[in-house]
Amino acid sequence: MHLRAMASQLAKLRFVKIIHTLAWAFFGGATIYVVYAGITGTINRWVWMAIGAVLFEAIVLFVNRWTCPITPIAARYTEDRRHNFDIYLPEWLAKHNKTIFTILFVIGLILVIWRVWLAGV
Repeated sequence: MHLRAMASQLAKLRFVKIIHTLAWAFFGGATIYVVYAGITGTINRWVWMAIGAVLFEAIVLFVNRWTCPITPIAARYTEDRRHNFDIYLPEWLAKHNKTIFTILFVIGLILVIWRVWLAGV
């Protein structure tokens, strides 16, 4: 591959990784907000929107066989297949991302449901 083509591939990969990292930050932030809302009892429209966003993400992942749809786009631009080849995260976090954030979301969702039940809403 020519140097110019390699530079183009790298630029495209970097762009995809930036987009993927921003998407991860959005959904990760939504998950953390659900946990926060459950702990503090901050039950408002934002927590419901966060829950909806995370559930939407879960549906997208389920339909794509637990692979983010951005991953195959990044795969076009590199032979690298480490857990973080498609995102700017440490490899350990990219590897365990779904497990960590699923557990956090479920805990947050249980806390939110508990808070709503206690409030009698």
